[in-house]
Amino acid sequence: MGNQIVIDGSIGEGGGQVLRTSLALSALLELPVVIANIRVGRKKPGLRPQHLAAVRALASISAAEVMGDAENSTSLIFIPQSIRGGNYRFSIGTAGSVSLLAAAILPTLLFAHHPSVVVLEGGTHVPFSPVFHYLEKVFLPILCRMGGKVSATLDRWGWYPRGGGKCTLRITPCQGLKALHLPYRGRLRNLTLMLGLSGLPLHIIDREEAHIRTRLEEAGYAIERRFEPVVSPGQGNVLFLKGEYEDGVAGFSALGKKGKPAEKVADDLCRQFFDFENSNGSVDKHLADQLLLYMALAEGDSIFVTEKVTSHLMTNIEIIEKFLPVHFTVDRVVHSIAVTGTAYTVQTKESQQ
Repeated sequence: MGNQIVIDGSIGEGGGQVLRTSLALSALLELPVVIANIRVGRKKPGLRPQHLAAVRALASISAAEVMGDAENSTSLIFIPQSIRGGNYRFSIGTAGSVSLLAAAILPTLLFAHHPSVVVLEGGTHVPFSPVFHYLEKVFLPILCRMGGKVSATLDRWGWYPRGGGKCTLRITPCQGLKALHLPYRGRLRNLTLMLGLSGLPLHIIDREEAHIRTRLEEAGYAIERRFEPVVSPGQGNVLFLKGEYEDGVAGFSALGKKGKPAEKVADDLCRQFFDFENSNGSVDKHLADQLLLYMALAEGDSIFVTEKVTSHLMTNIEIIEKFLPVHFTVDRVVHSIAVTGTAYTVQTKESQQ
C-alpha cells in the first residue's frame, strides 16, 4: 500500500476512541491505516456494532477500500480515496451512541468540498458516551468558536437498550480551523438543568429536580429548569446540567437506571458538577478529549486546562501525534494541554479538483 500508518489498538486505554481517531485522520489525510488488536482487552473484544458503523460510515464518506470490517474483528485495513460531502444516512442498528458516531465523521466532513446533511440512527442518551444534549450544547458551540459550522437536531430520542433514536447533522465545510485559547473558564454565569423522561412516572424527575436544587442551593448555586418532551420508542430518564461561564461551557449528565433511586441519579450529576467547580479546568474532562483532534488541525498553537488528565485523553494524544506533525505538551500539575506545530492545511483530492 505504500505509505501507511500502523496502529496498535491496545495502546493506552485501548477502547473505541483509538479506532475512531485513527479512521477519522486516515480518511481526512487520505492515508491508509492498519489497525491491529482492536479492543482486545475488553469484555467483548473487537468491533462491536457501534464501531462497525463508524468504519462503514467513514468508508462511505471517503470511498475507502476496507478489509476486516466484520463484527468482532480485531484487525482492520482502511484505504481511503477522497472525501465527499453530501447527504448520508447511517444506522448503527443497536442503541450504540450516535454522539460517538458523529465524533468519528465530523472531522472529515468539515473539510469536504461540499456541505453535508447526515442522519444518524441509534442511541441518543445511552451509558458510557456523551448524550445528544452534550454534543449540541457543549461541544458544537466550542467547535463553532474554532470555525466549525455544524448544527444538530434531535429528531427522536433513543435509550438503552431499545435504541431507535435519530438526529440530523448539518455541516458546512471550512477552509481551516482557528486555534483555541482557553486557559481560564471565568465566572459561572448560568446553570440550566434539563430533565428528560419517557415511558416512566413523572414523579421521578420531580424527585430528581428537588434533590439537585437542594444540593446546589445549599452550595450557593441557582439553577434554571427545563423539561424536554420526549418522543421515543423506549423508556428512559436523563439529567443534563449545562454550566455557562465567562469564557466557556461545561456539561454533565446522569442517566436513570432501573432499581436506582432518583436521588442517587441526582447525586451523580451533582458530584460531576462539584468536581469540575473544585478544579481549575477551563473545559470538563470529556470536552478536553473531544477537542484534541480539532486543536491539532487548527492554524496556530492552542491551549486549554482540563479538570483531569485521563488515560483516554493521553491515548488520543498518542494516536494524533502518529498522523500529524504536531506536539502536545501536558502539564500534569495544572492539567494544561497545549499543542504546537499546527500550521497545517488539510488538502484533499476533492478540494484540489
